[in-house]
Amino acid sequence: MATAATKEKKPPKLPTLDVERTFLAPGIRLLAGVDEVGRGALAGPVSVGIAVVDLENLVPLADVRDSKLLKPEDRDRLEPLVREWAAASAVGHASAREIDELGIVGALRLAGTRAWLDILAGGVRPDVVLLDGSHNWLSPEVQASLFDAGPAGPACEAPVHTRVKADMSCLSVAAASVLAKVARDHLMLELHAELPAFGWNENKGYGTAAHRDAIRAAGPSAYHRTSWNLL
Repeated sequence: MATAATKEKKPPKLPTLDVERTFLAPGIRLLAGVDEVGRGALAGPVSVGIAVVDLENLVPLADVRDSKLLKPEDRDRLEPLVREWAAASAVGHASAREIDELGIVGALRLAGTRAWLDILAGGVRPDVVLLDGSHNWLSPEVQASLFDAGPAGPACEAPVHTRVKADMSCLSVAAASVLAKVARDHLMLELHAELPAFGWNENKGYGTAAHRDAIRAAGPSAYHRTSWNLL
């Protein structure tokens, strides 16, 4: 009898458009898949990707999956294919300083809003949002009372539906994760060229032992999230 050690691991299922199809209804045609990257890093921005799909003309896209499951060269190969496949796409960023000022949830909202406004500026207005996770950090904060000021500036006003591990099961969200990951990685490579001591070409700002050792030796840079426990 085969043991757990001898059983072959099944490859993870590729994301599909099955969940996206359930949103098609009168007045709902464009769905925005949304995902973030960089949330747990010690340095660099948090980045939010959006990939919009036309629910009346859904077409599969081969090989795309959650960006964490893809090799860097595969992400780079797929990124332009995702942009060509999507009805619209964008990536927004919030800097380390903005993370320190707003907190991570506020910074996610800011980065997502920037991506959302880029989508609108391109003449596309999604009818609904499918967001990875269990918490809607994209919509403006609800006013606590009539005496509180409303959210400043434009923001995402479409209904937001959250789904845990949507980047694993929903193709639009997986596509958004690829866009965000590629864009953020490229930014970290640019920052590495400016400050090579922190090894951001390898760790992309995450808290590896070598990265923390570099922070101990040189102190935090302007691109570190100094409100965090860096060490």
